[in-house]
Amino acid sequence: MSNATAVTDATFEAEVIKSDVPVLVDFWAEWCQPCKMMAPVLDELASDKAGKLKIAKLDVDSNQAMPDRFGIMSIPTMVLFKGGQEVDRAVGYMNKSQLLKRLEKHLEG
Repeated sequence: MSNATAVTDATFEAEVIKSDVPVLVDFWAEWCQPCKMMAPVLDELASDKAGKLKIAKLDVDSNQAMPDRFGIMSIPTMVLFKGGQEVDRAVGYMNKSQLLKRLEKHLEG
């Protein structure tokens, strides 16, 4: 069971832009091997940072409006939104410590 929230083009505004906590959106696809490698890292992060950070996953094959809107060219791409604005972006596989290092400056506590 994933700790990440599945989002779609239709739910993106409510789940990501209007979120009270920072949201890391994983733009991914089922056929993408590095995306599959990121899944357990993101699930662990979602569990560790519950209440401080939301992890959302958006399948780029089923939802094309948001990847177009945010200029997603490669996957996996993880975009951190805070207060409805993009504050950081990472492309490609990262281990948990690499990803945490990027995120921590944007998270309180």
